[in-house]
Amino acid sequence: MSFPLLTATAVVPAVGAIATAALPAAKRTAAKWLALLFALVTFALALVVAFRFDPGAGAPFQLTESHAWIRDFGVRYELGVDGIAVALIALTTLLIPFIILAGWHEADPLEEATPNRRWRPTQGFFALILAVEAMVVLSFEATDVFLFYIFFEAMLIPMYFLIGGFGDRAGRDGEEEAAGRRSYAAVKFLLYNLAGGLIMLAAVIGLYAVTADQLGTGTFSLQQIVEARTAGTLNIGTGTERLLFLGFFFAFAVKAPLWPLHTWLPGAMGESTSPVAVLITAVVDKVGTFAMLRFCLQLFPEASSWATPVILVLALISIVYGALLAVAQRDIKRLIAYASISHFGFIILGIFAMTSQGQGGATLYMVNHGISTAALMLVAGFLISRRGSRLIADYGGVQKVAPVLAGTFLIGGLATLSLPGLAPFVSEFLVLVGTFTRYPVIGIIATLGIVLAALYVLVLYQRTMTGPVKAEVTNMPDLRVRELVVVAPLIALLLFLGVYPKPLTDLVNPAVQHTLSVVDKKDPKPTVQVNAVPGEGRHGHAANDQDVEAAK
Repeated sequence: MSFPLLTATAVVPAVGAIATAALPAAKRTAAKWLALLFALVTFALALVVAFRFDPGAGAPFQLTESHAWIRDFGVRYELGVDGIAVALIALTTLLIPFIILAGWHEADPLEEATPNRRWRPTQGFFALILAVEAMVVLSFEATDVFLFYIFFEAMLIPMYFLIGGFGDRAGRDGEEEAAGRRSYAAVKFLLYNLAGGLIMLAAVIGLYAVTADQLGTGTFSLQQIVEARTAGTLNIGTGTERLLFLGFFFAFAVKAPLWPLHTWLPGAMGESTSPVAVLITAVVDKVGTFAMLRFCLQLFPEASSWATPVILVLALISIVYGALLAVAQRDIKRLIAYASISHFGFIILGIFAMTSQGQGGATLYMVNHGISTAALMLVAGFLISRRGSRLIADYGGVQKVAPVLAGTFLIGGLATLSLPGLAPFVSEFLVLVGTFTRYPVIGIIATLGIVLAALYVLVLYQRTMTGPVKAEVTNMPDLRVRELVVVAPLIALLLFLGVYPKPLTDLVNPAVQHTLSVVDKKDPKPTVQVNAVPGEGRHGHAANDQDVEAAK
């Protein structure tokens, strides 16, 4: 049996979480380095997965592993990756070391033990981050629906403790009020996602019942179900398929998040530490949009087409609504949270445009949004930790006292507004082109999100970084070496993928084409006007066979 590479990629961070949590309380520094070591080993394994994956091989999934797990219920331990999964695993394992470095002091015990200052276990903080990484990686790898569901839900528990137990205390209130806000945000996050998960569980059971009835034995295998549908041996009724689709999609729309199921995100990101906020929006939320591509579209192609008009409208609302609320924010972290809601609207728009450009752009958007949001949020976190406030009004003139911090903040902001030359521009452009070719009106309206993004990013930079230097930021230090190590590679990636996205497009395009073939969708053919005037061809002459052939 070949080496189980996919299993190892998920097991290493899980083992790292256990080892980090087991260290004695006094070994705080050792816990940090141990967690970073396991995160780097996981990234190395993800690179091996990427290099061993062959986009041109033709098989829908590669590096597959399959073992019987719960035989009586048809549950198998099945793993496999396509180009989309490989890209997102690489993104996840790349960001985790930077998240750990950025949060190096987030869980350190405070010098004073007063009623308003409590000790926070360093080992637990980093162990929870590694646990989330393991579950997210397994979610991207799982090709058994039930196996996917387990880790899709299990990741909520460590995230709950990261939000509620290690939240951001930079604010106007004391520790008691801050703890109350953290607790509320964590509970809201958990309840929203648990509600989506319970509805999905009902749909998972329903899918098993349908396969058991028609195939003679129930199965959760994605490949087996897709093959049975293609061969005609599995025919899910229209009404049943639509109900099952809604059960899956609801859970993924909560996780993504899609309007109007988005309200947990601003609170969760606002009350989290900046590294945990990055973990939420750049890593965990991507599982929702990824699952739309892998499970909703491939398991329920007819229902996906049926629901597309409504989903496109909801995505369009997310784009405009999120951007408008971002413009109105006074809190830096909540502004970035609402901007992320707008960006997830673009991703979902591209997925359900049902074109190769749209879905390819949506996949690139997942990766590029993760990098750009990580860069912007982490630099914002460095800024907030220096001033002790998340309010935009408390800053001014920072670029004069901390020019490197201001410069990296600007690049992260420009990437967020999809400036040409930076990675998100390519993905946003593809999403809009892919949407316009099939739904021109929606594509045109969606461009409003670009205008609003320029507004909230540039206004944020102007109010925090330019103008007179406020007294409270006069002695603000610039980025330190550890912080530069976190930010510089992310900015380099934004620049590289902005001018040369080919490695990513080559990786994901075959998977996109496979998904479109399962849904039985083809790119719309461009309409070419053969005759400028009825009866005339090019140059005003009568249309002939040459004109018709040129049009074809």
